[in-house]
Amino acid sequence: MTFTQPIYFSLLLLLIPYLLWYVLWRNRGRRKMEASVVFSDTFAYKKAPVSWRVRLIHLPMILRCIAFILIVIAMARPQTYSAWDERSVEGIDIMLAMDVSTSMLAEDLRPNRIEAAKDVAAEFIADRTNDNIGLTIFAGEAFTQCPMTTDHASLLNLLKNVRTDIAADGLISDGTAIGMGLANAISRLKDSKTKSRVVILLTDGSNNMGDISPMTAAQIAKSLGVRVYTIGVGTNKVARYPLSVAGGVQYVNIPVEIDTKTLKGIAATSDGNYYRATNNKELRQIYKDIDKLEKSRLNVKKFSKRYEAFQPFVLGALLMLLLEILLKYTLLRRN
Repeated sequence: MTFTQPIYFSLLLLLIPYLLWYVLWRNRGRRKMEASVVFSDTFAYKKAPVSWRVRLIHLPMILRCIAFILIVIAMARPQTYSAWDERSVEGIDIMLAMDVSTSMLAEDLRPNRIEAAKDVAAEFIADRTNDNIGLTIFAGEAFTQCPMTTDHASLLNLLKNVRTDIAADGLISDGTAIGMGLANAISRLKDSKTKSRVVILLTDGSNNMGDISPMTAAQIAKSLGVRVYTIGVGTNKVARYPLSVAGGVQYVNIPVEIDTKTLKGIAATSDGNYYRATNNKELRQIYKDIDKLEKSRLNVKKFSKRYEAFQPFVLGALLMLLLEILLKYTLLRRN
């Protein structure tokens, strides 16, 4: 049994002052009002039998408290349900391969390409509760930022900290090693036991670095049964780019050079799809489309029906009140 309005249980605290009033004041006041006889010694009455009316003197109060408790339970809206559930969930293993080259700072998407890509990827991860998801980042080189995990809170935290600084500061070579990024992501999926394995590769350029060509990586993906969705991000012409100069930042226009042919070839080879995003709205829609295509496989057989269960408690409360009134004016009536 569940309760949809459990806040009403706090009303049960009102029983405490009521019981104190009943014990400390009400009974004392009644004793003062009742006729009495004074005896010098009560020894002769110690073994006198106690009448059943005396034993039941507090029964109306007990019935009243029970009625109040039943009314509070009814107000809390108890519900029962009958259900049978047979559910089998198989998650999908997904690697996100994200370009972090310095060109991802271009501001044709808002606030820039890298932040827009991170925001949309975070939404995608949050919606995939049953899946193992990992993150590969690449510029002129590639490495795993987060191996596949169902701990999406940790993954989102690592995604949040992704910056293009690692290439700008020389920690890894700048450039666009699409083949290396894809190969790194695939290496994390090769030992996966799930039936569906996916790489979502996002880049804003063309392959110009790395020891593995994009199409070689695509062939590896095909041989392992890994499906690759490729996303080219950036406008169709030129993009506004913040160029660091002495004493500040100067904005220049840089050409958008996305190797559409290669990205389409990777997707086609691995039985995936190629997408093009020129703004934030299109990028968000692309991830939604991929989300629909790669739903977790669920075998669900479920029946559930809820029933309102307050009626027995209301009837019980009415019965207690009627019984109290009956006793008060019949067996326990005071003359």
